[in-house]
Amino acid sequence: MPQLTACPSCAEPLEPDDKFCGLCGAELPSPDSLPAGSTTGSTAPSKPPGSGPPAGPASGTPDAYHLAPPAEGPAVQPPPQPTATDPRAKPPAMEAPGPPQALCVACGVGGVDADGYCEHCGHAQPRPRDHQEQELEGVAAVSDRGLRHHRNEDAFTVSATALPDGTPAVVAVVCDGVSSAYRPDDASAAAAEAANESLLEALQHGAAFADAMHDALLTAGQAVTDLAAEDPGRGPAPHHNAPACTCVSAIASGKGFTVGWIGDSRAYWIPDDRDNPAARLTEDDSWAARMVLAGLMSEHEAYADPRAHAITGWLGADAAELEPHTASFEPDGPGVLVVCTDGLWNYAESAAELASVVPADARTNPLRCAQVLVGVALDGGGHDNVTVAVLPFPAPSGRAENEPA
Repeated sequence: MPQLTACPSCAEPLEPDDKFCGLCGAELPSPDSLPAGSTTGSTAPSKPPGSGPPAGPASGTPDAYHLAPPAEGPAVQPPPQPTATDPRAKPPAMEAPGPPQALCVACGVGGVDADGYCEHCGHAQPRPRDHQEQELEGVAAVSDRGLRHHRNEDAFTVSATALPDGTPAVVAVVCDGVSSAYRPDDASAAAAEAANESLLEALQHGAAFADAMHDALLTAGQAVTDLAAEDPGRGPAPHHNAPACTCVSAIASGKGFTVGWIGDSRAYWIPDDRDNPAARLTEDDSWAARMVLAGLMSEHEAYADPRAHAITGWLGADAAELEPHTASFEPDGPGVLVVCTDGLWNYAESAAELASVVPADARTNPLRCAQVLVGVALDGGGHDNVTVAVLPFPAPSGRAENEPA
């Protein structure tokens, strides 16, 4: 049997029966595992000259026979570290890609910044309120920014409900923000929403139309007044350039309709039979209207004056005493009720002028009618925001369903 005469780890001389080195404590291989003829402590395979030292540290490391480590204790090896190609390797942190930046609708090249302007050409991008359309059974409305304003300061709501006896009713509210005031777009939106909610609640509880309209305008006025309190310096009194808007609204149900207004937004009655005269149903709260009412100017002279559109009534914290106007009508034939801002009637001021551009199928297609009237204003120059609501009377029956446009 081959015998080791020296410890393979430390070269300490060994006795034939030794199983452990007396110097380093290394466990010695059994004679059966030794190559035939081995009688020395050098059991590692030899390397050709010039190939360098044997693999592994020079001392204290098990050789090719995987001898046990020294008696001081097992060596603790660090866990293997994943490399770049190791599937366990964690990929480098990467930022999640954001949504692609929108391109300018004008130049198609520049991106759009957070304020809604092109970073290349500076063109303002369309906003959600720049153009809006909505149609319900018996009422439709369209609002557009126009061609000169940088934002749409008009707002509208249309809705349908039922009276306590089950009779259907439709409601339209149109508001025009006062551009010279602070936050006119917020003022019109707040007024339209508040008036709509007030009208629906009152109608569902059986309130008289005129009373419901009067209270709704007061509620809308309070909603606009409350905006002033949100900004230091604009509330409480004295107010400076507080948010402000005008408002015109309508209820159509049964045999008639009721309109209510404050400011210079208007309501018109346009009969189907154009041989019958159309009519303007509201009187402006404006300088021109006061001049005409006082007999100081003709209507043509007053509205040609640069002061014509200076309003004398509005909704807002700096308004004078709020005096809502209401009027009720029972037409003797079918037609449409048109409620609008001055962005439309500036281009078709009289009832006859407006009737001349209202489509013949307005009562059966109110959305198209509203679109056509907005187009009239844009074709005329679009100097202001324009909003139009059309209420067929009586409401046509047999339509499939309400569909928002």
